[in-house]
Amino acid sequence: AENVLREVLIERNADYYEAEHEAAFYGPKIDIQMKNVLGKEDTAFTVQYDFVMPKRFKLVYIDEDGKEKETIVIHRSSIGAIERVMAFLIEHFAGNFPAWLHPEQVVLIPIGEDQKPYAQEVAKAFKAEIPGIRISVDEDNNTLGKRILVAQQQKTPYMIILGKQEVANNTVSIRLRTGENVNGISLQDAIARIKNVIATKSIEL
Repeated sequence: AENVLREVLIERNADYYEAEHEAAFYGPKIDIQMKNVLGKEDTAFTVQYDFVMPKRFKLVYIDEDGKEKETIVIHRSSIGAIERVMAFLIEHFAGNFPAWLHPEQVVLIPIGEDQKPYAQEVAKAFKAEIPGIRISVDEDNNTLGKRILVAQQQKTPYMIILGKQEVANNTVSIRLRTGENVNGISLQDAIARIKNVIATKSIEL
């Protein structure tokens, strides 16, 4: 069993070391370790053999000769505890999740009342081109600066500002949470850019 796990790691050119005398009581395993922001290692995922549970639950199968054979259980925790994974991600990105992972990927901010209908059209266009996109329209009555600040504090990847010029030219102006501005870009180009970032799971915006 140990040789099988070792061969799997070697075949995948994985960087690993063997921790002698640290095996679990039920059999050998692979622990995938991650370092947190303090440099401490924690186990994130595991793949492990279990020779104990098959005996305890009398797990058997019938082989090609019709004979009962004791089976081997393989535990595979490909994501681990979801709470632990989320804790790693929150710490690692400091809340600045990649666009594909962020709970709100795009917020549309119309400057005034006259731009609200266009904001709804833009939202509809995004949803048509990027199924499942998490997008909202901020129609709050706060000032533009306040609404941008709120989106910035929520670490929203893309803030799309819509004013008179954007409505007239069928364009949008994008403010990235990094502070970068992309002004006067066509709606289709904006959709294509964000769609690519989400689809490729890029950590860049």
